Amino acid sequence: MPEDEDDIFSDEREEIERPMSRLLGKYGRRYPESVLVALAANTVSPLLNLAPAWLLALAIDGLFTESRPYELPLISNSMLPGSVEGKMLLTVALFVSVYALTTLLTWLGSWGWAMFAENVQHDLRTDVYDKMQGLGMEFFSDRQTGELMSVLSSDVNRLEGFLNGWLGQLLNIFVQVVGISAIMLTRNWQLALVALLPAPLLTLVSYFFVKKVRPMYREARGTFGDLASRLENNLSGIQVVKSFTNEPFESGRVVDASEEHKQARWGARRWGIRFGPMLTLINGLGFSLVFFVGGWWLLFGPPLGVFTGTVTVGTVVMFLQYTRQIQGPLTQAGQLLNNFERVKASAERVFVLFDYPVSIPESSDATELEAVRGEVEFDDVSFSYPDGEEALTDVSFTADSGETIGLVGPTGSGKSTSMKLLLRFYDVSEGAVRIDGHDVRDMTIRSLRSSIGYVSQDPFLFTGTVRENIAYGLDASDREIEDVAKQANAHGFITDLEDGYDTEVGQRGDRLSGGQRQRIAIARVLLRDPEILILDEATSHVDNETEVLIQQSLEKLTEDRTTFSIAHRLSTVRDADRILVLEDGEIVERGTHDELLEHRGLYANLWRVQVGEIESLPDRFIEEAAARDRA
Repeated sequence: MPEDEDDIFSDEREEIERPMSRLLGKYGRRYPESVLVALAANTVSPLLNLAPAWLLALAIDGLFTESRPYELPLISNSMLPGSVEGKMLLTVALFVSVYALTTLLTWLGSWGWAMFAENVQHDLRTDVYDKMQGLGMEFFSDRQTGELMSVLSSDVNRLEGFLNGWLGQLLNIFVQVVGISAIMLTRNWQLALVALLPAPLLTLVSYFFVKKVRPMYREARGTFGDLASRLENNLSGIQVVKSFTNEPFESGRVVDASEEHKQARWGARRWGIRFGPMLTLINGLGFSLVFFVGGWWLLFGPPLGVFTGTVTVGTVVMFLQYTRQIQGPLTQAGQLLNNFERVKASAERVFVLFDYPVSIPESSDATELEAVRGEVEFDDVSFSYPDGEEALTDVSFTADSGETIGLVGPTGSGKSTSMKLLLRFYDVSEGAVRIDGHDVRDMTIRSLRSSIGYVSQDPFLFTGTVRENIAYGLDASDREIEDVAKQANAHGFITDLEDGYDTEVGQRGDRLSGGQRQRIAIARVLLRDPEILILDEATSHVDNETEVLIQQSLEKLTEDRTTFSIAHRLSTVRDADRILVLEDGEIVERGTHDELLEHRGLYANLWRVQVGEIESLPDRFIEEAAARDRA
């Protein structure tokens, strides 16, 4: 089964090195206090957890069997109680103190990691989102929203879980294993070797497990992105699904995507199910071996002829306690290894985004675009998309301040692409785009786009109220909002809504009609008061009556602004100061409406289509239109 078959970052992830170290290095420095508290607590706490077994051995050998003297490290015998009763009470006090201090340190460790994890989760999600916002449009055109959402949600959440629980557990495991090994080797190195005998076997089993499940978890993560995209698409297009009565069809596609994800996850999880019991069996055999060797040693002397010396009852009991105690950390280590591969995959995907090259870089000495007059120049501009598709070739024109330029032509002729270059969604391949004589590549992106207003054929409204959508990103007063709504011919229908300007528009504005959404979008642009305006098929999806209202709104919007109007409906640009006709990425005609009709070229043929004079169209125009449709 191929790795990462459905992972949108499958190729890029291979280039990410030490993602977990980068994660801790990048964000650990931001919150040193909580990290230091957690590290200190998780270092001391597991050491204290070793004390009860050691105290039990001390009590057995020093009080019950008196096979060894009752001694405490770092404390002279003169400071210890002389009576057996006093030593017994001291032992009890030590037990209580150890457990109380362990409880406090466990709480401090949990608090430190939780505080660190919550802060990092917040920073990580906002940092990833900010990076996404800074990427070029080609990044989003190649990826589905659901796939990107899975990075911001499930991947970031998984990393938060790692930072919150697993780091502390890893440190606990390391300290306990090292501490137990040191105590046992110091007390009786021969019996310690017996107790530690399962460790190499556990290492081999863990290595085999990680090698086996790594590709499985990567594939499972990829299929989740596909499932999330399918669900997001279906819910976004629920109206189409219902209108075509395709609920069973879509349910089937969701079932297939979910089944694929389930099978991919199960392939990895079944190995995890085997891994845990295998660790338990190995640890159980280790415990049994320590009991056999230690018990035989006590009853019959050194076993097998290879052991020497003597052991005490307390030593055997302590080793049995530690053997049982070490099972927990070693089993947890296997579970952490099981989950670590998923966490690592999430970290890789996050850092793929962090490392993703910015296709529209902003120069370090970029200047602010100020006092904009609105003069726009395309100087011998050519452009090809990243996939090599040539979109514009040697396009040159100048728009004077306050002039209205119509952009018309067949689908795919380069109309919208030219405006994307003006907005600097993409950079030109050759030539230059200038505003007031300044190359757009020399300006700050924020000041450039702030001077340009954009009204699309399918305006996007955010979940929220009408008021919030008009004031989007601006601190505008109610009066300012109502003034631009009146200019956009939107005030009347807004006040007729149930809650007026406080009416919730729904997801993507689906509680409003297309014409209502369009007029709110126009009001939103009016409030920003840009010097340059782009109208991208602003009336193409509305009826004639609504078009009249929108055209009246646009007349207000285009006053004293340099305006570019992209149109298939040619009636919307017949009054433009100049019309540019594009075909196959080149300007093939330019002039006013009347001049272009007299020229009897492509524009005139498009006009005949608009007014219904189909029979007068030349055969060549029909053939070229059919060829473009096939392409």
